[in-house]
Amino acid sequence: MIPVTKIIRSCRSCKFITQTQRDLSFLFGSNNGAQSYSAKRILPYESTRLYELISDIDSYSSFVPFCKHSKVTKQYSPDNDGIRWPAEADLTIGWMTLEESFTSRIYCEPGSVVEALSGEAETSLKNNKLLLRSPNIHSPEKSASVFQFLRTKWTVTPFQKSVTTTTSQEVIQHNNIKDQTQVNLDIEFKFTNPIYASMSESFTPKIVGIMIEAFQKRAYDHLRN
Repeated sequence: MIPVTKIIRSCRSCKFITQTQRDLSFLFGSNNGAQSYSAKRILPYESTRLYELISDIDSYSSFVPFCKHSKVTKQYSPDNDGIRWPAEADLTIGWMTLEESFTSRIYCEPGSVVEALSGEAETSLKNNKLLLRSPNIHSPEKSASVFQFLRTKWTVTPFQKSVTTTTSQEVIQHNNIKDQTQVNLDIEFKFTNPIYASMSESFTPKIVGIMIEAFQKRAYDHLRN
């Protein structure tokens, strides 16, 4: 895990353009175009229990790095099990004295995918059953102040022996294979201002790793027993 203190120390050695607005642009990008980053872990817990943690967006501010505020503002109509999944949320991300707030449209495939969209981002979950139940639930798309578009997608998949990983850090060994789950985090975004991307070159690859490691700790704290 990359300690936040280490990132802060590295930040002190960087030269940034003086900020006249309270924004977090330097945390997320590395060039002027659309970018995508991903990370994955295989965790020793059932997929349904991990999905419950991911879909609990109200709790993000308590464990997701840099997330200062998270509040679900809309929910879908109840599914076949009577559960109302999140449909829209207000989020604030902060870094020291800097903050940025935005609204995310949430798309859920219960038990497998949670996708959060901002700006012009479009969902990858076509023919979503929850959306069919609540077709007009999302607010009109708005251009975010920092991002032209932002998509954050969490996917949980029951682990199969055929699944392989590239590094030993991505696997946590567990005696009972049926209780293992692969968790994927994918982030895609594009800045509204190309200057923002040039200010964030050293941070972009680290953020996704920090986020999934924070979720790994969250799962351990809540599901280990």
